[in-house]
Amino acid sequence: MKNEGSRRQTRFPRAGGILLGLGLGGFFDGIVLHQILQWHHIATSAGYPADTLENLKLNTLLDGLFHASCYILTAAGLFVLWRSARKQHFEWSFYELIATLLIGFGVFNLVEGIIDHHVFGLHHVNETVPRDQWIYWDIGFLLWGAAMLVAGIMMMRNRNTTELVR
Repeated sequence: MKNEGSRRQTRFPRAGGILLGLGLGGFFDGIVLHQILQWHHIATSAGYPADTLENLKLNTLLDGLFHASCYILTAAGLFVLWRSARKQHFEWSFYELIATLLIGFGVFNLVEGIIDHHVFGLHHVNETVPRDQWIYWDIGFLLWGAAMLVAGIMMMRNRNTTELVR
């Protein structure tokens, strides 16, 4: 019979939550901004505005590839979480799940916003408004991402501080 003290508690798999947050952040962007609101597509500011059937087909293909990568991130996150949850003595934490989802979603917005909107100029958040207003939407997107990242990190720190007190 094993000694109770030798049983190791398996901690929450933060990488799984972050991967899931990255994937869900991408799905939110693609489904809400690309498809429902139709504010932009992947390459609408990179010389392929969705004003011709040919450009719309190209952007739809690129949006599909983008969604496929979001699917892979989401599946990877679920796989990591599932593998960990099956371990004996797994410590499931809804609090850490929400924190890591926020971190992943925030990182997605920051990386996608900086790379696609500012560095490569592939598209901007809301291309249905006058061009001189695009920057405000892009900055808002970055601020939203930063707020989610900071909130997630603060939740993790609060969780870690709480565990130290116990």
